[in-house]
Amino acid sequence: PNNIAEGSASIHAAEFKQFLNIARRSLFESASMLLVFESMAIVSAEEITSLLSGCDQLSRMIPNLIKSR
Repeated sequence: PNNIAEGSASIHAAEFKQFLNIARRSLFESASMLLVFESMAIVSAEEITSLLSGCDQLSRMIPNLIKSR
């Protein structure tokens, strides 16, 4: 969310798109950490499934936002 918020203040569309790309990559980093947390039994499998579902939804939304700019 921080990259999207920061990018939204960009004057040029290309710069905002770059921030959206960074946000998408950060999302995938977060998803990989969720799998680490699951393997370490820090977070339950049910919670991981729910969180990864949210990550999946967001990962589909960001490219659509990029295309709309």
